[in-house]
Amino acid sequence: MIGPPPGTRVYLACGVIDMRAGMDRLSTLVQQSLGANPFDGAVYLFRGRRGRSLKALWHDGVALSLLVRRLEHGHFPWPMTSTGSVTLSPAQASLLLEGLEWRSVQREWRPTAA
Repeated sequence: MIGPPPGTRVYLACGVIDMRAGMDRLSTLVQQSLGANPFDGAVYLFRGRRGRSLKALWHDGVALSLLVRRLEHGHFPWPMTSTGSVTLSPAQASLLLEGLEWRSVQREWRPTAA
């Protein structure tokens, strides 16, 4: 999976959406619910009710793109907050897009002596 490039702002829209929503509906949600500009170069992620699929809305400076990702097993870990959105780093977004837990990443054990 190709993740967002370093420096990209990634926002999760907390809650669920109707996965039938297209670019126009999602960009309206970004403007009205999140109070953000969908054409500012950030990636906005939305999750379906079952948690197995998500949609990413991204404007690259030329055109608006809508990407869909669906997991065959499991679900995307998603927060529920009162603010309406959560900001992720590109590394956290890459973990999320793989279906991995992005909130509590633990480094692997490293030896302390040779």
